[in-house]
Amino acid sequence: MSQNTVTRAFHAMAKPSGPDCNLNCAYCFYLEKHALYESSTQPRMSEAILERYVRDYIASVEPESEVAFTWQGGEPTLLGLNFYRHAVALQAKYGAGRKITNSFQTNGILLDDEWCAFFVRHHFLIGLSLDGPEEIHNEYRLTKKGRPTHKLVMRALARLQRHGVQYNVLACVNRRSAQSPEKVYDFLVASGVQFIQFLPVVERCHTSNTVTDWSVPPKDYGAFLCKIFDRWIARDVGRVFVMNIEWAFANFVGAPGAVCHHQPTCGRSVIVEHNGDVYACDHYVYPQYHLGNICDHTFAAMLDSHQQVTFGEEKLTTLPEQCQKCPVLRACWGGCPKHRFALTKEGKPGVNYLCEGFRLYFQHLPPYLKAMADLIAIGRPASDIMQAHLHHTKTRM
Repeated sequence: MSQNTVTRAFHAMAKPSGPDCNLNCAYCFYLEKHALYESSTQPRMSEAILERYVRDYIASVEPESEVAFTWQGGEPTLLGLNFYRHAVALQAKYGAGRKITNSFQTNGILLDDEWCAFFVRHHFLIGLSLDGPEEIHNEYRLTKKGRPTHKLVMRALARLQRHGVQYNVLACVNRRSAQSPEKVYDFLVASGVQFIQFLPVVERCHTSNTVTDWSVPPKDYGAFLCKIFDRWIARDVGRVFVMNIEWAFANFVGAPGAVCHHQPTCGRSVIVEHNGDVYACDHYVYPQYHLGNICDHTFAAMLDSHQQVTFGEEKLTTLPEQCQKCPVLRACWGGCPKHRFALTKEGKPGVNYLCEGFRLYFQHLPPYLKAMADLIAIGRPASDIMQAHLHHTKTRM
């Protein structure tokens, strides 16, 4: 493998507490990763690994590019605030004036005023996990003792807002919540949330080729996103930002910014575990996708290895003919390879489990996306589409 230090654009997501978490969410796909490190009863990133990670990550990113640190888990707050104070100090030490950002995904349970003050001081962007109103959120997001967490997360949300922390909400769409798109969306917006991402819950059973009871049915996910879009286009353009819509618009106008699973290829977003191990992707933390360790290899060597390049290219090269001929290919690009376990019409493997939902959603959007693109092209805000949409709705009544 190459021993070059700098490589083209990539992103590393660190899991300094590994899969450790203070919750026991039914649909969490990462809790099983404890099996990778059975000898480590409490996985924690050491100071030595942290320094190596910060130093080498900064050195690996092209000099003119932003260095984006992302901290996730498990639950990253389990390491305590001093760990991140040290991380920021190391970023200053090795950054040499570089633009460095930090984002942080959390369930919010441990956030207090001190955490929030730190986030504001160092401009952290916080992703808060919140699935919607109480009865929906508490269906699957419970403590290890089986207790509900909604009130605790709402307390964290209020604290983030009170301190002026930059934040967004990650809402998982499961079998239950998919039945109530307007209820979920309206609750989040009424709670003051402006930036939202809707993530589908898709988990396969270990004992069969079926999905878990809480996985979202494909058509339900597509219908959910369509209803969210209709709510948004009617009243919230320019005021609320739904990442699923932002990604679709980026692909529609040929601009950068689409999420990895809706791009032709992948392989440029890797995971750094608490001990420095690097894996191909957040959804592929398995032994066969282990790229090496930051103590032994540079990021460039691992990202540019034949193994990882092939992994990224196969997202496109393994697309079934059915997908290649699909009218929404350039919006969908087959989705995440982890979810490509459905069969084609001819019974061949490689179709995304969510295919039916993606088709429904991406066929619903183009007229509206074109209208917004046309507005922007003539110097008008995309939000003007709400007036046209209202007029169109009234004329149909």
